[in-house]
Amino acid sequence: MAILNLRNFPDSIHKKLRVMAAMHGRSMEAEAKAIIIEACGEVKNQNSIEQIPDLIAELYDGTPPNNGVEELIAERRKESKREP
Repeated sequence: MAILNLRNFPDSIHKKLRVMAAMHGRSMEAEAKAIIIEACGEVKNQNSIEQIPDLIAELYDGTPPNNGVEELIAERRKESKREP
């Protein structure tokens, strides 16, 4: 993969990028990559936080449990007890 270094950014743009990254729960580098990829017309196949309910529903054949997070945690705890 190629490396891209960007220098001499205006402070105001740097601050806005930092805020946008925080709002999306990403690093500034990840945020800049996402912006550039979107601007160039290539969509990276990543799941966003908005897609999580749909992904959980898909895992449970369209009927997600009411307490999905708690059930997933409970399942993981059961699995960890079986692990050596």
